[in-house]
Amino acid sequence: MTLPEVIRDRIGQAGPIPFAEYAALALYHPGLGYYARADQRSGRAGDFYTSVDLGPLFGRLLARQFGEMWRLLPAGREGAGPDGFDLVEAAAGNGRLARDVLDAAARDDPPFYDAIRLHLVEASEAARAAQPSTLGRHAARLASSGPDPPPRVRGVIFANELLDALPPHVLVMTGRGLREVYVDTAAGSDGFVECLGPVSARARQHVDRQKIALEPGWRAEVTPDAVDWVARAVASIDEGFLLLIDYGHEAHELYSATHAAGTLTTFRDHRAGTAGDDGPAPWLIDPGACDITAHVDLTAVRGAAERAAAETLGVLDQTYFLLGLGALEAVDDTAATGSVAALRARLALKTLLVPGGLGSTHKVLIFGVGVGRPSIAGCSYRLRAT
Repeated sequence: MTLPEVIRDRIGQAGPIPFAEYAALALYHPGLGYYARADQRSGRAGDFYTSVDLGPLFGRLLARQFGEMWRLLPAGREGAGPDGFDLVEAAAGNGRLARDVLDAAARDDPPFYDAIRLHLVEASEAARAAQPSTLGRHAARLASSGPDPPPRVRGVIFANELLDALPPHVLVMTGRGLREVYVDTAAGSDGFVECLGPVSARARQHVDRQKIALEPGWRAEVTPDAVDWVARAVASIDEGFLLLIDYGHEAHELYSATHAAGTLTTFRDHRAGTAGDDGPAPWLIDPGACDITAHVDLTAVRGAAERAAAETLGVLDQTYFLLGLGALEAVDDTAATGSVAALRARLALKTLLVPGGLGSTHKVLIFGVGVGRPSIAGCSYRLRAT
């Protein structure tokens, strides 16, 4: 059975389904969903680029931050015994970012490297199967690999572009009140169409809790799954940090005239697709063949972490986070060799930092659990967000 057939069967049994349910099937259906069918979706041969695709510099800088976090934990100081440091990557894919982090730690900070217990959290079986070969010489550091994070963490949980890929509920404010977007089968064809229906209990609870207000004609996405994920992540940390990198906005900007058409977007062959006046919306075409994403509500994420007893240590643009970790110095060290690698490092740095690109669209949120409010390098520019 194909994924469109699975979705049509679901609609045939239950009637039109909320867009969030449709997106969950399109992205995460076991064996048929977009993320389930391949071990890697980004890069030149994929549908979009992330910071990881620019080379090892991103992982090298993250390794610096994680090493500092290790030293801030009593159980992570040299000579403190076998407690180690849990390095937990969520939405880890085939392990490329973890490999870059471990490469840097092994080279630049051997005591930290020896303390690492690596946990790769990934829903896709194909991606999990590729992790040992991707990790290579670091495979022995892999303590666990599976769809769920470890129940208890002393270290850091981190995720690069996870929350934006969680299935959103899509809402529209009409002249007669708030409605939710559902997906139905298209009459006379095998395609799908959007229709409006009552707001589901889950979406309504989120809107009420976050006090989201929309004007007539506005369309917006809300992602309760992101709030729940953050709360669970914080609850699993006995002592340590949560570090999230994603693109999004504070609620006052996300739910405003600036984004009145919503932020729902697809990516396929490095082309972005948004709703237009002609033809079906791109996310309704060939489900499972493209990424579906929506911008993250940073206010909701921060609130979820703080309600779960985490301290917000920083919310800042990726540019300032990486500068705080010594991005310029790292590239200068490489540049001294005058090699092709040096040129690539400089180009990667430009892409990671440049305003208007990954440097400003991607925000870094750092939370502490049971560690007080330490000063950490990545938060040198603590609230520098554009």
